[in-house]
Amino acid sequence: MSTRTKETGRNVLSGNLVNGGSAISCPHGGRVVPASAPSSGVRIDGHQVPTAADVFIVSGCRHTVDGVPHPCATVRWTPHRDSVLIDGSPVLLEGTSALCFSAALVPQGPPVVAASARGVSSR
Repeated sequence: MSTRTKETGRNVLSGNLVNGGSAISCPHGGRVVPASAPSSGVRIDGHQVPTAADVFIVSGCRHTVDGVPHPCATVRWTPHRDSVLIDGSPVLLEGTSALCFSAALVPQGPPVVAASARGVSSR
């Protein structure tokens, strides 16, 4: 999501950052996680913050086509061109465009990023 500021006329991105505490799944319920520890050293609420430079893999996808398994295998993110950068790579927001792909690189739909609370606690 972006909004245009009146003062500068530039887009300002808004939304929660994806981090190690975010729940991400493929459209068929498979779990999406970074293939390795995120390359950035930035943390939010103690969780590392991945960027578009990180590789994301999918496990547990049960997608089939005519009874033949075609599970999601990877996710490719397409961040907004005006994204905030960490070490030169765009950060990922919960609303950042992305697609899940099969091992044969067939697009299979967007991942689902569950909104997560940040720094909230209760007594």
